[in-house]
Amino acid sequence: MNGHTLYSIGELARRTGATVKTVRFYSDCGLVPPADRSPAGYRLYDNGAVARLDFVRTLRDLGLDLAAIRKVLDRELALSEVAEAHADALDVQIRILRLRRAVLTAMARRGATPEEATLMHHLAQLSEVERQRLVGEFLDAAFSGVGTGSMLAGIMRSMTPELPDNPDTEQVQAWVELAELSQDPNFRALLRHMAEEELAGHIHGATPALHSDLTAIVRDQIAPALAAGIEPASLQADPIVAVLMTRCAHLLDCGDDAGARCRLLVRLERVNDPRRERYLSLLAVINGWPEPESLRPVLDWAVHALRARIHG
Repeated sequence: MNGHTLYSIGELARRTGATVKTVRFYSDCGLVPPADRSPAGYRLYDNGAVARLDFVRTLRDLGLDLAAIRKVLDRELALSEVAEAHADALDVQIRILRLRRAVLTAMARRGATPEEATLMHHLAQLSEVERQRLVGEFLDAAFSGVGTGSMLAGIMRSMTPELPDNPDTEQVQAWVELAELSQDPNFRALLRHMAEEELAGHIHGATPALHSDLTAIVRDQIAPALAAGIEPASLQADPIVAVLMTRCAHLLDCGDDAGARCRLLVRLERVNDPRRERYLSLLAVINGWPEPESLRPVLDWAVHALRARIHG
């Protein structure tokens, strides 16, 4: 071999840190062919085999299959093309692993039953098209036919989750929980009733957001009383409830009487449903929006105040 240094399988293994079995395997596959044979017929390798074996092992460690490695070595494929394709494949695997981790974490936190675990696994693995179909069916059931086209579009847009291409664990967990919640027929009926009430008192020309007017009024009127420690059933709360009724009169289409207070109470109880606030919180996580303000304290206060005055 013109004076070139040649190595036996054992020597090549020692120089590269591989096992003899590994060297023999890649040699048998033709990925690291011998440069010559000894008089006794044993395979001998040159310095090129050292570099070639190191390269093959590197590509294998990165997850490339033998067929792809062979094409790279034979220059049938550019390494950059193989690397790009493999990186894309790894992206898919990473997304799958994230989904699995998120589902397992959610199962552990919730103590999920086998049935819940199956549903969560299914929801996490939906494709983008399947997620859009599920969300579209939910929004149609909750809002279709309510209000005009532009008004309806505004509400649906504000309620639509859009899971990013590379969601983090928290976003995947939020998506699974939101998807489960969206399948609750009672929750769908609740949202539909709320939308009908919202649009009934909607001011022409404004963009509606589900119960934004009502919750804004309650927050503005009740938050100071809550901060001051005023009990909702106390005499001190009477003028606060009176102002609240006045501010909400345009939504109730009546003044401050027993019937109006009953109607407002029913509406506030719907708005205060914990599923609504949970949906909005999950929606914010999925879409990367700021965490919405919790209105439960002021809504609880208003509900208790109205109940005390209606039922004595």
